[in-house]
Amino acid sequence: MLTKVLPAAGPQRVLALSNFVNTLGSGLYLTAGVLYFTQAVALPTGQVGLGLGIAGLVSLAAGVAVGHLADRRGARGVYVGTLVVQALATAGFVLADSFWPFVLAVCAATGAKAAGVAARSPLVRHYGGDRPQEFRAYLRAVTNVGISLGALLAGVAVQVGTLTAYHLLVAGNALAFAASAAVLLPLPPVAPAPAAPGPRRAALRDRPYLVLTALDGVMAIQFKVLTVALPLWLAEATAAPLSLVSVTMLVNTLIVVALQVRASRGVDSPAAGGRAYRRSGVAFLGSCSLISLSAGVPARAAVTLLVTAVVVHAVGELWHAAAGFEVSFALAPPHATGQYLGVFGLGAGLAEALGPTLLISLCITWGRPGWYVLGALFAVTGLAAPLAVRWARRAPSPSAPGGGCPAGHPPDHVLTGSVD
Repeated sequence: MLTKVLPAAGPQRVLALSNFVNTLGSGLYLTAGVLYFTQAVALPTGQVGLGLGIAGLVSLAAGVAVGHLADRRGARGVYVGTLVVQALATAGFVLADSFWPFVLAVCAATGAKAAGVAARSPLVRHYGGDRPQEFRAYLRAVTNVGISLGALLAGVAVQVGTLTAYHLLVAGNALAFAASAAVLLPLPPVAPAPAAPGPRRAALRDRPYLVLTALDGVMAIQFKVLTVALPLWLAEATAAPLSLVSVTMLVNTLIVVALQVRASRGVDSPAAGGRAYRRSGVAFLGSCSLISLSAGVPARAAVTLLVTAVVVHAVGELWHAAAGFEVSFALAPPHATGQYLGVFGLGAGLAEALGPTLLISLCITWGRPGWYVLGALFAVTGLAAPLAVRWARRAPSPSAPGGGCPAGHPPDHVLTGSVD
């Protein structure tokens, strides 16, 4: 399977292989991480949600700072460093037997994850060919191959349900981060980008880009639906078997593996990205409605509703990811890719910070009505995205002083080709 999805030998293969190893371990944690802390460590659900929210706030600052560092100091070394920090922090989960050790460990891991996304962005742009957006979509497909295999192993740990099984799950994730860093060492370094005229933190002054970042952050809460809300909903509100947690993760990741690159090819301009955001919001509304209907019905009906919801959710995820790849890269000037993508990562940080608590409050504590409210939030956000994209197309970029066609915001017809 792996040889079929990896590109020919070279930097792209190194990045893809590093992603695969990384996310093989991440699939373990994404599938059963919340259950590890609530079932094995026995932390209250509210404390887990609060701790994940605090960690999300920490990650907000990490992405911007480390993205700028990667632009100026070289992306490869900075990215490897973030993976090492993730490995050490994840290993610390086995020592997190109460609230504050849990908060410290998850803050370090989440902050390093956000920093790593920003630090990797200059590598993706440099080695991604004419359209790094498509290579980023390809990397996401490879990522989901790893997650799907990790989800299979996580299902075993969930079924065994012992503390030892969960500890092995956490250790596998930590080792995967360390191995991912080792794989990157042969990658040729990317020369630091020269500083350009204009504000040092231009991305933080780019108001249209910040609005798109916020909208993407609201949409990014959807990533927590399958890893936080759905496992808890399945365990507490439905008659479906707990093993369905792994099945739903597998269904989602396999759809992404098969279709993410294809979905991204049709999203080849910021305007197309805005329309993809709108479609994804409608899909998430449909999936949330189906999940809400799975409570109070027989097990077979609950399984059918939940699996159908995950399929619809996966389609929305394809469009959301494609939109984010296009908008974030196309509107970022090449000399400040790490900085801009670090700022765009604030959206994911927003989802990390607010998502778990919001989802637990709406969907678990409130119950079925909360799922409808969540779906409506996604739909309204999707409707707002095309308006924000049009604003960004008209507004000058702070990184392009002197007028004319802004460096960070070239016209749509230019963006259908190389953004380099």
